Amino acid sequence: MGGNADILLDKALLGAKSKGAKVEKVILNKLKMAPCQECEKVRDDGTCIIEDDFQPLYKKVKEADGLILASPIFFGSLSAQTKIMIDRFQCHWRYKYILKKPETGKKRPGALILVEASKREDFFNNAKSIVKNFFATVNVDYKEELFCPGVDDKGVVTKHPDFLQKAFELGERIA
Repeated sequence: MGGNADILLDKALLGAKSKGAKVEKVILNKLKMAPCQECEKVRDDGTCIIEDDFQPLYKKVKEADGLILASPIFFGSLSAQTKIMIDRFQCHWRYKYILKKPETGKKRPGALILVEASKREDFFNNAKSIVKNFFATVNVDYKEELFCPGVDDKGVVTKHPDFLQKAFELGERIA
């Protein structure tokens, strides 16, 4: 909590609220989620058989009218918590692409916010690729992105009013 991605997500959610959106922030680090186990026995309804904090999160993601995902970049990619959450949607990927089950509901807008200490564009692109695949799997249209390079120490993004303003505006557009 209070990290740079967290601060930017809060600004984006304020922007969405300013346009009348009802928002809910989920902090992955507070959830108890096992990594994907590539289970041999699986359900054919698109849900995961592992019972943990992922189950309510799965439902929230499926029912949301929009999605903003924020993560720091670690070792050139998304945080472990973000990647665990995405990997756990393997059950839905199977449902959609292997079992060929149709999506229900309309496509929803989605956005990605990333922060990283260096200025390596390839790190942003790597994370973006993963999130675009995730969004396609859960019927979210990748509409917006905010990549913030050179943001290292906890909370230092508050010294970048341009990033804070862009996050707020991103939230407005997603709403």
